[in-house]
Amino acid sequence: MTVSSAFDCHGHSGDEIFDAIVLGAGITGLVSASILHDLGCRNIAVIDEFENIGGNHIDRSINGYTFDIGSLIFQDDSPLLNYFPELLEHYVPIKPTWGKLTPQAFVTSYPLSIRDDIVRAGPWGIFRIVLSAAFSRVARRRIGNAREFARYWIGDYLLRRSGLESYMKRFFGVPADWVDLEFAEKRMLWIKEHASPRVLLRYVRRHRAPGPTNRQLARPREGFNALYEVAARTLRQRGSVFHLGERIESITRRGTQFDVRTGGRRLTAQRLISTIPIARTLALCGVREDPGLASVTLISLYFSFDGNRGFDCSILYNFAHDGAWKRLTMYSDFYGRVEGREYFGVEVIAGHANDSVTIAEQDFRAHVAKNGLFAGDLVCEGSQVVPCAYPIYTGQAHQRVSRALAQLADFGIESFGRQGGFDYQPTARVSTLNAAAHLMPTRTSDA
Repeated sequence: MTVSSAFDCHGHSGDEIFDAIVLGAGITGLVSASILHDLGCRNIAVIDEFENIGGNHIDRSINGYTFDIGSLIFQDDSPLLNYFPELLEHYVPIKPTWGKLTPQAFVTSYPLSIRDDIVRAGPWGIFRIVLSAAFSRVARRRIGNAREFARYWIGDYLLRRSGLESYMKRFFGVPADWVDLEFAEKRMLWIKEHASPRVLLRYVRRHRAPGPTNRQLARPREGFNALYEVAARTLRQRGSVFHLGERIESITRRGTQFDVRTGGRRLTAQRLISTIPIARTLALCGVREDPGLASVTLISLYFSFDGNRGFDCSILYNFAHDGAWKRLTMYSDFYGRVEGREYFGVEVIAGHANDSVTIAEQDFRAHVAKNGLFAGDLVCEGSQVVPCAYPIYTGQAHQRVSRALAQLADFGIESFGRQGGFDYQPTARVSTLNAAAHLMPTRTSDA
């Protein structure tokens, strides 16, 4: 692979000239680079201000434990493997289970349990659930935000009794009635699906739905770096160059050429793909108008534990009415214990803990003790704060996103992905399909 750095009619002396530049080395950026190679690009620069490949899929190794930020679950039929089939042998096969801590202080199935959320309410409670749901369907047809969306399908009473309303605030980072309907429909379609008579009847009859036909997989025991370095090695062999941990200073355009300046270097290409936050890209282009797009800052707490944790599931969501934490993942269920100790990670919206790691840890300890969880030796091994963890749609954000993307498109930049498109993408599958749809629309049906 050769990168041109000589003066010619398209560049200046000292330029590093590429066929394309990709901003961001997360899944969307990696898949984009692979697709661009498929389209004929011989040399591609992938730039990320993070020092690691994988975007917000970050791992930390502490005292023999490997902790994560980001979803660690993949599937063996993921379209990501169409672009990087060599990843498959590095995954760890797992059988994850999901549960939730209820407002009634016990753990049950996630996201909805007919037995615990409805039947245990008793005859009067069941009557109130049915009456509330019927009233919402008839009298509250106008749906304008996430709370109204959930209320329409399950009613006010079950919304609160199940803890879903509390969890929505914990997930969104703001009250659910602030969150745009477009985001609610994208993120919480399962509410509508679980509220259908067919699904409810299946629960009542205790009919077990067929299990997934694909295999569930987790990142390697060593962490995300061990996984994404495999993809990066493939891209390097195809002609990609990675510049990691480099601060991007500016983006300019000269005719059909883009110049991207980082500390000490200037990279030039005729095509520029951005998967980094929209506001950041606009600022780099000299557009000072802030689109006002809010993102969640996430605190991850890393614990080891010896004792009785009080539940069996590997992933636990907090549906209680109190407690700042929203989800915990028992990594040791997938990778085994270390010196007899379990280890897990906890996610907390920073704003719910006054942007303080100390407060987040204290709140978690107090809350799980109150609910009878983690009775034993609980040690906080470390923490991580990640800004722009995922986007939140409030105040008709989709309209501001459209305007911002139009500005970037006018500049000639193709911007998409979780950050680059301000598009909530919960899985690698969704991110991969999204990148393919933007770069190779005819391939989306095959991806």
